[in-house]
Amino acid sequence: MSYSILDLLCLLGAVCLFLYGMKVMSEGLQKVAGDRLRHILSVMTRNRLSGTLTGIIITALIQSSSASTVMVVSFVNAGLMTLSQAMSVMMGANVGTTFTAWIIALFGFKVNMSAFMLPLIGLAVPLMFTSSSRNKSLGEFLIGFAFLFMGLDLISKYVPDLQNNPEMFAFLQQYTHSGFGSVLIFGAVGCLLTMVIQSSAATFAITLIMCTKGWITFDLACALVLGANLGTTITPLLASMSGNVGARRTAMGHLLFNFLGLIWMLPVFFPFVEMIDWMTNAIGQGDPSALYGYVAHIEQTDPTVYNHLFDGSLPAGHNVLKQIAAMQISVSFGMSLYHTFYNIINLAVMIWLTDLYVKAVEYIVPSKKQDEEFSLKYIGGSRISASELNIVQVEKEMGVFAQRIDRMIGMAKELLHMNAKAKEFNQLYSRLEKYEDISDRMEREIADFLNRTSQGRLSNDGKRRVAALFNINSEIESIGDSCNNFGRVLSRKQEVNVHFNDVIKDNIDSMFALVSEAMNGMINMLDNIENVSDEQLLAAYNKEREINNLRNQLRAKNVENINGGLYDYQAGIFYMDAIADLEKVGDYIINVVDTIRDSMTKKPSYT
Repeated sequence: MSYSILDLLCLLGAVCLFLYGMKVMSEGLQKVAGDRLRHILSVMTRNRLSGTLTGIIITALIQSSSASTVMVVSFVNAGLMTLSQAMSVMMGANVGTTFTAWIIALFGFKVNMSAFMLPLIGLAVPLMFTSSSRNKSLGEFLIGFAFLFMGLDLISKYVPDLQNNPEMFAFLQQYTHSGFGSVLIFGAVGCLLTMVIQSSAATFAITLIMCTKGWITFDLACALVLGANLGTTITPLLASMSGNVGARRTAMGHLLFNFLGLIWMLPVFFPFVEMIDWMTNAIGQGDPSALYGYVAHIEQTDPTVYNHLFDGSLPAGHNVLKQIAAMQISVSFGMSLYHTFYNIINLAVMIWLTDLYVKAVEYIVPSKKQDEEFSLKYIGGSRISASELNIVQVEKEMGVFAQRIDRMIGMAKELLHMNAKAKEFNQLYSRLEKYEDISDRMEREIADFLNRTSQGRLSNDGKRRVAALFNINSEIESIGDSCNNFGRVLSRKQEVNVHFNDVIKDNIDSMFALVSEAMNGMINMLDNIENVSDEQLLAAYNKEREINNLRNQLRAKNVENINGGLYDYQAGIFYMDAIADLEKVGDYIINVVDTIRDSMTKKPSYT
């Protein structure tokens, strides 16, 4: 029997079905629990313990340590989390990823899951056609669960048989009895395989199939899992390449954590595997190392049964099949136990060395002299599907965007009191124009990120929040446009030799004072967008009324001042243009407040 190209393609398809099932299951869970995940993130930075538990919980929920670690990289890229806090979350993610292994181990062999997958899909599809968003998300989760185990079943069918296809792994077979050298070689294979498919869960599934069929020994299977633990660091490393120095340090910290864990494990590898053997026996699951020897014994003593065993022609009730089925449970349990205990012990040791990790990665990845000041802070370059959690990043980014636009208000006020013919005026006006270009770029980049987020699988609440954030993004950028227009008014005024007297400047200062207060109130809301109080909303609406009333008073007084000769008509025109631009700032601010009230806050709000 030869292993054909078609068999290889079928194996690739089986792995892809497994990965796709995990993706659909993850996204279904995110839609069902999107709000809860956001609340978990809000407390993740309190201390090492809460950060570690957050990493465990999120990774267990979304079934991907790669996804959760990439999220953490993007949060550090923004400054939402410190490097020390991020390390604890990523350490917890290593433990959380063992949850997938236990699902596979406990359900994949103790129960014939393939018999239940089609009925499960039959139950899930009708849920997806119901009007309830939660039922639809539950249906997606069930379909993802079914695809995951269908993929696992197909991997078992199409993974190359080492006994009947020795040429496939001839280069490995000669190293299976090299003692510690075999551990290193198979660890490297597990690492490379995980780097290619970017899923330690898929590597675990393939390894589990190979071990339960008696093709490799239990200790070499553990070596593959150990290598996969290191290989999974490639995804956050790739994601950090588009981030700032904090993101690169976080990804490097994750690599360092897993690498040092590998280093301490290697000297004690065989005693550790023996301990797992003993624990599995003590729990009553049998000896996970016995299966390989049992299959080898059958090959030597009864070649006919051995050949029928691997071509699937043994009758269902055959004693050999029963014995192997019991041993398969033992192997799957032992591998999951190894994966879990290794990561828990690694976490228990390394969590106390977090500060040393921070110093180490700061030395390995030194900061540049000047980072790009105006790059997006909370939005990273990740393409990992985590749409519900991406909303948190955009909400944080809105606060940064508003603070940068607030600087433009300060610049516009400074311009008012400068000599329009002085060099300093031109320098500050050029800076204001530069900030306007920056605000345009920020709006586009945030909108692009929101657009990608909206194309993901979102709950109804998530869709509502994304639509609101699109609106807030546009309104904040419009504030920057008005500030730039104010600068243009002053520049045009200079070109025609019109001057503002102290009365005009004092009145414009009064308008600036109200606008600045309104802007500060809006920024405070954006800093805690889900918990805006009625008092904050009431203050915002009152401030908007004050701005409109002052605008009306100054507009009416302007005619009197021109007629009274306090300043000339052309100065009055520029004066009213300046006041109109500032009043528009107030309008844009209140539009943001309205959106927060209607679509973002969870509390009953002032109307």
